[in-house]
Amino acid sequence: MIVNKCEIRVRYAETDQMQFVWHGNYLQYFEIGRTELLRETGFSYKECEEKGFHLPLIESHLEYKTPGRYDEVLVIETCIEKLPTAKMIIHYTITEKDSERLVVKGYTTHCFMRKDSKVVRAPEFFINLMKPFFT
Repeated sequence: MIVNKCEIRVRYAETDQMQFVWHGNYLQYFEIGRTELLRETGFSYKECEEKGFHLPLIESHLEYKTPGRYDEVLVIETCIEKLPTAKMIIHYTITEKDSERLVVKGYTTHCFMRKDSKVVRAPEFFINLMKPFFT
């Protein structure tokens, strides 16, 4: 299993009139968590694309528990529970840093796709980067 935690401070532009995080922004927060988790393994989206692969999002699920608010520091915990094969499921939990209040939890599912838009199994270079975290 791979787990990463990172923090983000809620900016005013990310909130609605009530100063709650606008619901669509949580997917951006998930992306921040996902990018940091994968970077920790040595994976780079840029290098992946240079090798001819993409990781499109094919499913997302979010459960809103309590609102994130303007100027709060949120902790994004990101986790991959099992070694990806044909697709990769990434789990997220977002909490408010000081109170540890659960704000949102959810997951995203990604497939591996070549630049010619053909869906494929996880490429060998990706599996080799991930294996040490699952043994």
